[in-house]
Amino acid sequence: MTIEVVMKSLEKLEANLSQMAAKADAEAAANGSVSSDTKAALASLGDKQHELAERLVAVEQKSVTPPGNADTDASWGAQLVKAKSLESFQRGETGKCRIEVKNTLLGSDTNVAPDRKPGIVAGASVPLTIEALLPALPTTSNAIEFTKELSFTKSAAETAEGVLKPESLITFALVNMPISTVAHWIKISKQLASDNTALAAYVNQRMVYAVNHRVETQLVVGDGVAPNISGIFDTGNFTAHGYAAAALGATLQKLVLIRKIMADGWNAGYPADAILLNPVDWAQIEIDLLTTSANAARVQYDAAGNPSLFGVRVFQSVGVAADTVAVGAFSQAYTVHNREGVIVELSDSDGDNFTKNLVTLRAERRLALATEIPGAVRAGDLTPL
Repeated sequence: MTIEVVMKSLEKLEANLSQMAAKADAEAAANGSVSSDTKAALASLGDKQHELAERLVAVEQKSVTPPGNADTDASWGAQLVKAKSLESFQRGETGKCRIEVKNTLLGSDTNVAPDRKPGIVAGASVPLTIEALLPALPTTSNAIEFTKELSFTKSAAETAEGVLKPESLITFALVNMPISTVAHWIKISKQLASDNTALAAYVNQRMVYAVNHRVETQLVVGDGVAPNISGIFDTGNFTAHGYAAAALGATLQKLVLIRKIMADGWNAGYPADAILLNPVDWAQIEIDLLTTSANAARVQYDAAGNPSLFGVRVFQSVGVAADTVAVGAFSQAYTVHNREGVIVELSDSDGDNFTKNLVTLRAERRLALATEIPGAVRAGDLTPL
């Protein structure tokens, strides 16, 4: 006999028991006692239930219970015959029998290996865009020195024969830009560095990312006060766009401002190669443009999804303060001078590392931003007063 057959018989028997129990309750309520026929019927049903329970135990012992472990059997059948409520019902002490069978898991899962997935789930990683915009050169010095044109008065004109020719004027300044160091460190266990190469490599990668993320911000808003980099928005490194809200019309003022700055740069001899914005500001500009189908056509995207406005590439950077904009010929205005790329070094000689089996990782980079032509980039408030 299979478990399914026994369970169906038990279900049918329990239905009969419920009917007889209801009948016994009715007799007790009406007469103050249960008739002998009803008691006999209940006892017969109880014997049958006990017999079926024993059969269920025997079937489960054959299919589940290992030899010699009968005492530890926790199958449904075993729980059924051991229930105290069943004993009380069989002795006629109660007219009902309720048995709660627990879905018991025998054994332990401690020997089951977890399904370990490869790789590491990384945290947030903001795209870094500024260095892709700027030309870069290597250097072997601790400072960058260059001669910069301050002004050029162009006086060339047509002159008659024998008349004094007009004189032009160019002024220069010698600029010294020190190399800045961007660095940080972290401690890991020596066992991690030795035993889990994938995790150690991931830590190295995040160390490098953190340095370059800080460089991104410094290249934009570094104030030049040692040891900071003198960034694009540092005083003297750009030309103020000079526009007030009154000159921008009543609608799409951000868009009008950017287009006017582009025109001013072109007239000055520096056609724009980039527009630099905070991601939130660029999102608002796109939303404004998408309000009408005619304006939506002013934004184009290349195959990689990079946006352009009026044919000029838009660069989004978290280093740019909200509500500011820079437009111009960045490739002419600035040069990044790299003394060292990001270098990650390890040491167990830092503090008490040796006695604690720790390793200190240090990541650092040395560089400077030289602003050679501040007039090539115009910048300022995106929503001027």
